[in-house]
Amino acid sequence: MSQNDQEEATFMERLVFNHRLTVVVLFALVTLFLGYQATKVRPDTSFEKMIPLEHPYIVNMIEHQDDLASLGNSIRIAVSIKEGDIFSSEYMETLKRINDEVFFLPGVNRAGLRSLWTPNVRWTEVTEYGFDGGPVASRPSYETADDLNELRINVLKSGEIGRLVANNFKSSIIEVPLQESYPNPENQSELIRLDYGQFSDMLEEKIRNEFQAENPNIQIHIVGFAKKVGDLIDGLMAVMLFFAVAVFITFCLLYWFTWCIRSTLSVLITTLIAVVWQLGLIHLIGFGLDPYSMLVPFLIFAIGISHGVQKINGIALQSSGADSALMAARRTFRQLFLPGMIAILADAVGFIALLILDIGVIHELAIGASVGVAVIVFTNLIMLPVAISYMGISKRAVERSKRDAVREHPFWRALSNVAHPRLAPVMVILALLAGVGSFLYQKANLQIGDLDPGAPELRADSRYNLDNDFIISNYSTSSDILVVMVETPPEMCSAYDTMEAIDQLEWRMNNLPGVQSTVSLVTVAKQVIMGNNEGNLKWQGLSRNQDNLNTAISRAPEGMFNSSCSLAPVLIYLNDHKAETLERATDEVKAFAEEYDTDTLKFKLAAGNAGIEAATNEIIASSELTILVLVYIWVGAMCLFTFRSVPATICIVLPLILTSVLGNALMAFLGIGMKVATLPVIALGVGIGVDYGIYIYSRLESFLKVGMPLQEAYYQTLRSTGKAVLFTGLCLAIGVATWIFSAIKFQADMGLMLTFMFIVNMFGAMLLLPALARFLINPEKIRNKKASFLQH
Repeated sequence: MSQNDQEEATFMERLVFNHRLTVVVLFALVTLFLGYQATKVRPDTSFEKMIPLEHPYIVNMIEHQDDLASLGNSIRIAVSIKEGDIFSSEYMETLKRINDEVFFLPGVNRAGLRSLWTPNVRWTEVTEYGFDGGPVASRPSYETADDLNELRINVLKSGEIGRLVANNFKSSIIEVPLQESYPNPENQSELIRLDYGQFSDMLEEKIRNEFQAENPNIQIHIVGFAKKVGDLIDGLMAVMLFFAVAVFITFCLLYWFTWCIRSTLSVLITTLIAVVWQLGLIHLIGFGLDPYSMLVPFLIFAIGISHGVQKINGIALQSSGADSALMAARRTFRQLFLPGMIAILADAVGFIALLILDIGVIHELAIGASVGVAVIVFTNLIMLPVAISYMGISKRAVERSKRDAVREHPFWRALSNVAHPRLAPVMVILALLAGVGSFLYQKANLQIGDLDPGAPELRADSRYNLDNDFIISNYSTSSDILVVMVETPPEMCSAYDTMEAIDQLEWRMNNLPGVQSTVSLVTVAKQVIMGNNEGNLKWQGLSRNQDNLNTAISRAPEGMFNSSCSLAPVLIYLNDHKAETLERATDEVKAFAEEYDTDTLKFKLAAGNAGIEAATNEIIASSELTILVLVYIWVGAMCLFTFRSVPATICIVLPLILTSVLGNALMAFLGIGMKVATLPVIALGVGIGVDYGIYIYSRLESFLKVGMPLQEAYYQTLRSTGKAVLFTGLCLAIGVATWIFSAIKFQADMGLMLTFMFIVNMFGAMLLLPALARFLINPEKIRNKKASFLQH
């Protein structure tokens, strides 16, 4: 090592390269340990992790969860018959067997199970002697025509047509409430958490596949949170294929970029080690892989490749003037370690900011991804240069680097004109117009939440969404239920004032666009009062006589009020759970509550799957801007700390802001709502995109310090690092673009958005940053700053 290199060597450089063998051995041992831990990572999710537990809606729901057993986490199984109707021996026997099979599935809340074969589904009629009733299916089997006719009559009198029984009598539903944890059959004192992937597989194997194969005349349709998550887990198992494709594409592009198999394998292997470390560490923390965090290894791989390319490019450039691979690696480490660290810290903040979002799966994504980004410091910033210091770079790659160092590059020369005094204003004006136009467009069109019916996370032609379409088409009540919890003092839920207020709420909601129907204690009471008066429609109203009201609610089915008569839920069936439908419904309930709430009567939102969706939408709406502002503040602080320059910080951050605005506009244009699956993309795009700006500006500043004018300094920057930035952007974009072909729509949406943001961030750094530098950066000041530093 020359005297000059010895003097310039940093503490970190000496610590790493003076103990290279120790570093390699430590890395090998850690990789073996964490690799073993990574093999234990399994898909893992839960209902509670997918919802914002601190939101007032969810707090209210959890407070009353014992009284709302079937209005939270549940599935619906529609058993249909192709030829004939449900009033046949064939159908009823099959339904009974399916009902029994579902009853014994682990995690099922058996007390709340409802179907034509369960005793809690009853019929009621008014006779000259008063009310009569009983279970809809009162016989052990239905063989004769008389038995089936009796069943038909009971169904007609049950009030379940359109709810539990299809309007065309060709299918019926089994409602299956689930428990998040259930007793271990072998040890009742031990609780087992419901495994959604396993439960979904059981539904397929023991219910759908078995019974459809046994009887081709039977078709089974399953919807609900557990089934949706199970389908997501099944679909995301194909992520391994996309990961393999991304690795292969990256290998090909890296080799084309470096023309050195040793460099290519070094970058690829150290980056894959980063992924292994990340998976091993999240297992040690206690996390698994849920449908959202399954994409994190992709992102870690992409970030690792980004930094790895910069290191290899730097080493190739240094190799032409260094006497050994070790010296080239040390000089590159010295030059790029600090910018790389700052870029990685900026990457991490995009993930850490997501912790603001009060949803368990996002917290796990943020923590797991932050751990993965931290790992890249060790694998790509430290281990990669050490590995290259041993293996070196091929002579062909070094010769190519030497030729590039001396020859003129017409493309980079032309591109450097964006820093020209005439072209720079044009670039800034175009960026300003694009930013303002996109901001106005996304402000008018971007919506929070789902914009499609069914499960937008899955393709429209997925089995789940086809099942959902079947239920919507054949039943009067959809699977999207918003529950308003009406709280009163004990024994007061049937008071006339309470019932009258609920009646008013139902009337207002039934006249609201997007609402199919409502059901509550009042609905039942009106029917009973009418029945007590010979079925005369004139009596279908609320009586002011409290004894009449108490008698009326005594016949209400389970779930219409709790045991102390202090809670009466109002079930509001919605057409769908689109963002505008939920917002309209919740706004109406809030307005009603402001008008009717008293000290003893409260209308509280919200339970049901639509209530959970509404709470999630509100959390996202309130957190979106905060997350982005925090990301920009942190990224700006990192840039300010690194370059000690406000103008430099502005040059790096403004292109990122433009990309965020353009990304939101693209989401609005494509009809993608801002939701749990897509919100992280914008934050991640900022964190990862800042890498380009930091690497470009750090090189630009180094050339300005030696006295070059801005445009020439930018040309030299492009010659030295432009190829690496261009390659990285295209490589990352191509890698995540493979997601677009995923069967999981939210993965495809993320792939499309990240591809867009990687490319736009790259062009923003290469075109807008130097144009802004023309107005904001004073080369003379930078030169004087260096001269002053050298004098001291």
